[in-house]
Amino acid sequence: MKNEVTAPVPGAIGNHRVLVVHNAYQQRGGEDSVVEAEVALLRQHGHHVHLYQRHNDEVSGTSRADLAVQSFWSTQTLRDVTALIAEHHPTVVHVHNTLPLVSPSVYWAAHRARVPVVQTLHNFRLLCPQALMLRDGRVCEDCVGKVPWRAVQHRCYRESTVQSAVVAGVLQGHRWLGTWQHKISRYIALNSFCRDKFIAGGLPAERISIKPNFVDLPMHDQAPARDGFLFVGRLSEEKGLATLASAARLLPADLRFRIVGTGSEERHFHQGSGAVLLGLKSRDEIFAEMRKAKALIVPSIWFETFGLVVAEAFACGTPVIASRIGALAALIEDGVTGLHFNPGNSDDLAEKLAWAQQNTEAMAQMGRNARLYYEQKLTGDVNYRQLIDIYDMAGDGARYKADA
Repeated sequence: MKNEVTAPVPGAIGNHRVLVVHNAYQQRGGEDSVVEAEVALLRQHGHHVHLYQRHNDEVSGTSRADLAVQSFWSTQTLRDVTALIAEHHPTVVHVHNTLPLVSPSVYWAAHRARVPVVQTLHNFRLLCPQALMLRDGRVCEDCVGKVPWRAVQHRCYRESTVQSAVVAGVLQGHRWLGTWQHKISRYIALNSFCRDKFIAGGLPAERISIKPNFVDLPMHDQAPARDGFLFVGRLSEEKGLATLASAARLLPADLRFRIVGTGSEERHFHQGSGAVLLGLKSRDEIFAEMRKAKALIVPSIWFETFGLVVAEAFACGTPVIASRIGALAALIEDGVTGLHFNPGNSDDLAEKLAWAQQNTEAMAQMGRNARLYYEQKLTGDVNYRQLIDIYDMAGDGARYKADA
């Protein structure tokens, strides 16, 4: 739990007081970065913000049975959030991740205190226990809008029948309780593609707003000559590293690839791939790599909900070569801010990379277009106005029953 509060100052739109709730991951990822960025953004604009955060490190020493119960209903979260609402008097509770320790009890605590709740939909967890809608290397929508029993059958969550059953039970149990329908005032989807998926899965269309993630990054001097291609991210199956490695082997040996990140899919790049493995890097180091790359490669094979790394590349004036899938198909305009290729198709990716290598000025123009897109749609200032509008709608639309 982090106790840092900024006193309101003139200029804050609506002067909202915000309780932010997040279950942090053991391996830091994009969601954790987004939470930190939004908290900082609100504080910069003078809002009173309190961050209630639990961390997956707390799981150590907890029995499976106790963890299953906590995932469904955490009495600690209920008690903590009730006390924090009484102490800080928030005008809105903004929830990010609840699995496994925060649990949906946070929504009930806020509802009982008559405080509207906003939930950011960072992934597809409310539709799919595994959260990625990916099985056996392919998109899977078997559980969308249905009882998620197939996720248990296929051991979709961490390749465990028991853990899959727990997550599926949390999802379906709170459907039956009406949590998703009646305890959350406003949802945030990161783009129209995701919004449509959540509507298909049963969430109320009239309460889903669209707000992308953002990056605050001033323009820097660009490298005199951009060279090579870059991948940044977790080296895991859904990120399409096998496709990238296969494409790399089809290209000339002097075409350079740099890989930032670690994970199990690193095995594809040890021999004959032409890739340089850079391991984990700081944000500043990543931005430096982006500014000197000819393009960022995003070869994902799952329905990316947003891809924060794309926004970061755009902010660096770097075009993106990405799978034509999920949010990536809309976020990157083919031939304008980057290039598309068919997901999982290494031949198509290799063709696009070869074209990019040979058409330096065209790629440079796409990079300039990408920076312009960032300035128009993905900065903190733009995002702040969108976020406050959503908080206002959550407050205006919240309806509470005295006996709830």
